[in-house]
Order: sequence, then C-alpha cells, then structure tokens
Amino acid sequence: MSHAFDPTVLREYDIRGIIGETLSPDDARAIGHTFGSMLREAQGSKVAVGYDGRTSSPILEHALVEGLTSAGCNVVRIGLSATPMLYFAEASAQDVDGGIQITGSHNPANYNGFKMVFQGRPFFGADIQELGRRSAAGERVDGKGRVEKRDVMDSYIAKLMSALDGIDPGQLDGIKVGWDAGNGAAGPALERLVAQLPGEHHVLFAEVDGNFPNHHPDPTVEANLEDLKKLVSGKSLDFGVAFDGDGDRIGAIDGEGRVIWGDQLLMIYAEDVLNFHPGATVIADVKASRALYDRIDECGGEPLMWKTGHSLIKSKMKETGSPLAGEMSGHIFFADDYYGYDDALYAGVRLIAAAARLKKPVTQLRSEMPDMVNTPEMRFQVDESRKFAAIEEVTQRLKDSPDDVNGTDGVRVTSKDGWWLLRASNTQDVLVARAESDSREGLERLVAQIDEQLALSGLERGQSIGH
Repeated sequence: MSHAFDPTVLREYDIRGIIGETLSPDDARAIGHTFGSMLREAQGSKVAVGYDGRTSSPILEHALVEGLTSAGCNVVRIGLSATPMLYFAEASAQDVDGGIQITGSHNPANYNGFKMVFQGRPFFGADIQELGRRSAAGERVDGKGRVEKRDVMDSYIAKLMSALDGIDPGQLDGIKVGWDAGNGAAGPALERLVAQLPGEHHVLFAEVDGNFPNHHPDPTVEANLEDLKKLVSGKSLDFGVAFDGDGDRIGAIDGEGRVIWGDQLLMIYAEDVLNFHPGATVIADVKASRALYDRIDECGGEPLMWKTGHSLIKSKMKETGSPLAGEMSGHIFFADDYYGYDDALYAGVRLIAAAARLKKPVTQLRSEMPDMVNTPEMRFQVDESRKFAAIEEVTQRLKDSPDDVNGTDGVRVTSKDGWWLLRASNTQDVLVARAESDSREGLERLVAQIDEQLALSGLERGQSIGH
C-alpha cells in the first residue's frame, strides 16, 4: 500500500509538519511501516518510541506504533519524554536497533514531527528522502511485531548525575541554579534531576503543557528568557538554564542576567573537556564566533568549523572521534563520557561540573570572554528555487577575493574587520546571515558587504524573520 507525504514535511534533519494540514496519523502510520521495513532489511528488529508534550503527540504515537509493528518490528514504548531520553533508550540498551521521537521541537503548538535514529546513527537527509520514495512506491515488508513498555527515567537520571563523578561534593553544596523547562517535555525529568543535585535549585514551568502558556519554548530567543532572568535576579542565583520544547537544546544566563550563547557555552565546555582530552578536535558550526575557535586553540584543542545541523554535526563527530561539539542554536554534544547526542539536561549538569572543575563561577567565566560586536542571526525569505543558487553566485564572485572565503556551509568571509556569513537554510525557504567584528564600525562594513552581495544577486535582506 502506497502513501505519499506532503512534500514540505520531509526535511533535512527530521520530518515535521502542521497537524491537520500537512501531517496526520496516516502519515505517522506510514512512517512507522516504512522505517520499520528499512530497519528489518538492515537486520534490525526493535525500535524505541517516545513522544513530547504536544496535544497531538499521543495519537501520532499510537499510529506510529501500529506502523512499526505491521512491518514486523518490536516496539519499546518509553512514553512521554524529552528527545534525549529517547536517544538514551536507544543508545544505552543492547537490544534496541533504532528510535523515533515524536516532537515538534521548538515550533509552535500546532506543529509536530519525528526525529529518528537508525542503528546508532542519525536518520536524516537522503535517509528521509528514501523513506518518502519507498512509502510512495509501497515498498514495505509486512509482519507482526510485539509492544512492550519500558521505564527509562531512573537509569537516565543516574546517567545525568554521573557528570558530577569525581568532583568534591563540598565544591557543589553552595551552588544556586534556576531552571526553566518552558512547559516542554523535559519538565518531569528535570524535577527528578534537581531533587538529586547538590545545592539550591529553583524550577519554572515544569508542568508539561503542549499549548506553552508561559512563553514559547525556544531558548535562543532572548525574550523567552525573561522569566528565568527574573528568577535568577530575584533569588540571587549563580546562573540559569532553559530548555526548548523537547529538551535537546540549552539556553543559559549568568548571575548578572547576561545570555550565554551557544558558542560561549562551548568555550566553557571546551576548556573543561580539553583538560582531560588534550589535542582533541572540538567541532562548532559556521555561525559560531571567531572567539570560540581561538579559545579552543588556546586550550590546546583542534577547532573544526562544520555545517549547521544537529544530524550533520553528530555524523562529523563519529567521523573525527571528537569528544565535544556544539551549535549556536544550543545543540551541545558530549562524546567523552556520554553518547555523542544533544541533551540539554546533561549539558546543564556539565555546566555545573565545568564551573566546579575550572574553579570559577559561571558569571566569571562569562565575564572573561572577549566582547565581540555581532548581529543576531538574520533570516529572510528567499524563494526555494533561488536560495542555493544565490549562495553559489556569491561563491563564484568571491573566488578571487583577497579575504579568506570558507565554503564549508554557504559562504563565510573573514577579513581584518571580522567575518560575515551567508548560508541557505536546509529546512526553510530562507537565507541566514550573520556578522561579527571587534568594533561597531567594522560590523557596519561587514553588513554592507552582505547587502552588496545580495543586491548583485537581485536580493535584499528586507525584514528579518524569526525561526
């Protein structure tokens, strides 16, 4: 039986759409049957399944499990969970061959989707396109799988707590941290975690509510951190941590309420990790600050700039043996004493651990970072048929440029003023731009170069749009 998906839902890193418009239980059933068939062909047979707190998630989970079992796969249902809990269920169990999390991540409440793991590796890009092709062609195997429920919460929390192993408990007793679960799926695990953590902890919005009544669960947007800033300020806490809707991206503020952006968090983590893994490769995406790459080098590591996208970063980590990687978007990946996937709860505990081992409060670590002048991530609409073509045009025009032109992911140009970036989004019909300098005047010159290149391709930044 064939099933065709709305073409907009088969994205680069996951499958995602609008409930009732581009995504339905029939799609979930087809995803399960086709993914299960592909896994069976690869000699796999058992899939872990979890779901986030969106109101549409339980019905999609039911249909997904139907599809998986009809392909002959056995299913381990872990229930309502953060995405990293699903990753943990897949990575830590010897008998599990794949995993699917039903989640709309940080999208609005009417979205939902699927993040997938296939025999220990991310299932993305060509894999997702192949799933769509097979589903439309009706290329599936049939069978009758079994379903079991498995509670992984206790073992997951124990693994999170292991991030503090080897640290003198006396160093941690006085720590005071604020946490904002944003009514997302990380709430239940967060409450269990802070009950075991040393020190003083205050939690906001741990109740799972798929309507997100307090604020949108995207910690990379500073406006969404206002409640956390008030908590940290009002109770004189050391720092604060926030999560996105499915708990795989971290946001943070220091004790003075300053945002610690993804690349700045990675500067802290890199110093800590490189003390144990001297000379190791640390990966960051092309949107990260030059200050991060310089800091990795200063700490004795090998900085590697790579393409934006959590699946792409995870794949590069496996290829290079990197113990640490991260993105501006707050996806942080530890593969030293962890599994190499993005887990914001684990990253939160590792921030406590790093501050203790480096013997500096988080606020001091943030204060010691160089002050760079940069733009926010600027995103602007460009027709799907033009976005990659425009980047290629810019690349060709700059091939004889005296400046350093990096084509890892789009175009990143470094000059005496700093650097600017222009890349095409893999998930939306937008171009993404960013620039960074040591001075306001330098930044203005860099942004002018972006505008010049866009104009030469018949485009303009226009009004920047959000995620």
